[in-house]
Amino acid sequence: MFAFNHFNFNVLDLDRSLAFYKEALDLEPVKWNRREDFTIVFLGDKTTGFRLELTCLHDRKEPYDLGEVEYHLAMTAPDFDEAHRRHEAMGVICFENPSM
Repeated sequence: MFAFNHFNFNVLDLDRSLAFYKEALDLEPVKWNRREDFTIVFLGDKTTGFRLELTCLHDRKEPYDLGEVEYHLAMTAPDFDEAHRRHEAMGVICFENPSM
């Protein structure tokens, strides 16, 4: 039987990304894989076994352009309104669709 394991995002600035996922979603590193050319960090939520993989290529200089690809990471929150206030205060809400 297949089961979810992780989802990957490539990131340009690993420290900035780790700080964002900690502040915005309370995700923390659960596993590191440091290599000469890249670093992979798996983040966990302390509740499920699902992990978010952040991959940082050490020689990459330009930001990633995701273009029109509609990636998303779906998460639940015990208090949606509190989570929304937190993200609004951080200035990280890029799109809202209240009808959904």
